[in-house]
Amino acid sequence: MKRIFTAIAAAVLLGVPAMAQKYVIDTKKTSLVIDAEEGKAPAFRYYGARLAEGDLVGAQLNTDKRSAYPTRLDSAPTPDALSVEMPDGNVTVDLRVESASISALEGGKELEICCKDPLYPTFKVRIHYRSCEAEDMIETWTDIVNEGKKPVVLHRFDSGFLPIDEGDVWLVSLHGSWGNECKLVTEPLARGTREISGHNGICNNAIAHSEVMFSLDGEPRENSGRVIGAALCYGGNFELRVVTKNDSAHRFLAGICPRDSWYTLGKGETFTTPKLAYSWSDEGMGGVSRNFHRWGRKYMLTHGGEPGDILLNSWEGVYFDINEEDMHRMANDIKAIGGELFVIDDGWFGSEKYPRNDDKQGLGDWSVLPEKLPHGIQGMADYCKSIGIKFGIWIEPEMCNIGSELYEKHPDWVIGAKGRDIVPGRGGSQLVLDLCNPAVQDHVFGVLDNIMKQAPGVSYIKWDCNYLINSPGSPYLKNQNHLYIEYMRGLTKVLDRVREAYPDLAIQLCSSGGRRVGWGLLPWFDEFWTSDNTDALQRIRIQWGTSLFFPAEAMACHVSASPNHQTGRLIPLKYRIDVAMSGRLGFELQPSKLSEKEREICKNAVADYKTIRETVQCGDLYRLMSPFDKKGVASLMYCSPDKTQAAFFWWRTEFLRGEHPPRVPLAGLDPDMNYRITELNKVEGEPVMALDGKVVSGRFLMSNGFRIPGKSSYFGSNDWHSHVLRLDAVK
Repeated sequence: MKRIFTAIAAAVLLGVPAMAQKYVIDTKKTSLVIDAEEGKAPAFRYYGARLAEGDLVGAQLNTDKRSAYPTRLDSAPTPDALSVEMPDGNVTVDLRVESASISALEGGKELEICCKDPLYPTFKVRIHYRSCEAEDMIETWTDIVNEGKKPVVLHRFDSGFLPIDEGDVWLVSLHGSWGNECKLVTEPLARGTREISGHNGICNNAIAHSEVMFSLDGEPRENSGRVIGAALCYGGNFELRVVTKNDSAHRFLAGICPRDSWYTLGKGETFTTPKLAYSWSDEGMGGVSRNFHRWGRKYMLTHGGEPGDILLNSWEGVYFDINEEDMHRMANDIKAIGGELFVIDDGWFGSEKYPRNDDKQGLGDWSVLPEKLPHGIQGMADYCKSIGIKFGIWIEPEMCNIGSELYEKHPDWVIGAKGRDIVPGRGGSQLVLDLCNPAVQDHVFGVLDNIMKQAPGVSYIKWDCNYLINSPGSPYLKNQNHLYIEYMRGLTKVLDRVREAYPDLAIQLCSSGGRRVGWGLLPWFDEFWTSDNTDALQRIRIQWGTSLFFPAEAMACHVSASPNHQTGRLIPLKYRIDVAMSGRLGFELQPSKLSEKEREICKNAVADYKTIRETVQCGDLYRLMSPFDKKGVASLMYCSPDKTQAAFFWWRTEFLRGEHPPRVPLAGLDPDMNYRITELNKVEGEPVMALDGKVVSGRFLMSNGFRIPGKSSYFGSNDWHSHVLRLDAVK
């Protein structure tokens, strides 16, 4: 039932005109209150802990003017979320409510506020707020409508606006680089403007992320304190702004980056902004993370809530050196240790003129090289099926090489500035195809579609994207300001076709590692490649930062070789496995190079992982001790929704003689349940933890936790010390 608050007495208490209509959107634990009085600007009133009916009258909601979608005319001192140029050159907008309504949806409600400009009544904006009640999430977006006869130019068109009361507010953000993604940054918000943006065109999340958190009670904590988390759900260029002037609020705005993207809205056209999703929790950053994970599994990920297969990917095992005999051997190897899927990465395709033996040529010519796979992709799929596992293949359909028959035939299909030299990427030869062009969209869809028609036994696709837009220009478009937006529209059209044609296909999202990790593209994918850096020590930090907004179900975490191919670090196998088991477990190595003892370790670990896979991938995450806190230890755990099972992970991140690792209290358990503790990945067959096999109450574990022994029996020192424990409720 909708909650609309209209009362003269309450209007006097709240300092607003009589008959003001307050629309309330509730979730399980939160409330959002918006004023939507006809003829007035829509106004933000409240967002936070859920309000009781009486709170709407008695509570002090925001009484200063805070437009729900500020424009240049009403934005002082607020920055504008919407900036336009009218056909007569006027650059101001005055949005007034025309109507408002709340409708019931599955899992929540939607508030739609229709606004128009009295001076330009054919220019309209519909502001949407949708609740996902059980997940404590709000989604907001706008439809910008031109019903006039002449075009309107959109200079800025944010998805949403959220004011946050000034106080001891801290900003939590993520930044990084290739192989060093998702570094956690926390900083107090001061007056001025803080901008976070990505404008590489098609893969924007390596250096900065379009997700942030706001800790409202000082320096952020994991499991206590009020926190707001927000994520712009867009795969293209983005811009997040926090603007604080000389008044009582921080203003948070998020949307498509307007740099080089002024959009000309034609006659009768509607522009719909990507959605901005946000959540409030009084359980710290962890509470917000758990909300995003539940929401992501239910509403965003393809096949969300379905644990992924344990796979072996060929890339770090053989790189481009693909041959059928070795691929058969690798498939048998992953089967022998209990794996369920084998994936052939780059190097299987090309043409006679441009065989794909390195990254310099062949991309775009998607024909199987018979000297590499004489029985084709379906032959490999058939072989994998015969030994009882699934099969997958790598593609990079949005790209081509200069050295390709595709480029020779269609040089007008690539992105590049008119009259400028081509600016190639990876291998000195890679180019981006122009997905603004419907013919290119057909080609990109056809890459996957042809594979699936020729090899219907393929059950998994790794979809890669290893370059960005360096020289913007579309041979297809007339208005080059539309390039970045039209590219993403073209890509989503292709992905819509893929999912309509192949709804059951598992697809991984990859972009030189984590450059596309974001909620903008994940709705078409099952998982993402977290980072090209598979070094276990650094992966602890990368996966930790990634977990702020993304569930383990989507986070591909592979066991790789030692020395590591990216860092050269020597890390024992158990430690590498213990890190990879905290996400979507896979392998990225050549199993034939493992010793018999190492193969047995892998086999036992895979068997152990299967006993906790559903809890890890679909359970509630509790981060216990951060690697960014520099305490020499990192620890986290997952609890099943009914709290009958938990999986606990602990890793040494540095060793200094004479210093002892801190005790780690657990979280998320039922205090009234008793749990049997089982140590997993026991390399020597004997547990290191004295509590192995013991039964302990959830209350004790959350009050006291574990003090990990100071020495590992397997490695003889603390240098690479790690533990995985399973906790099962007992009657």
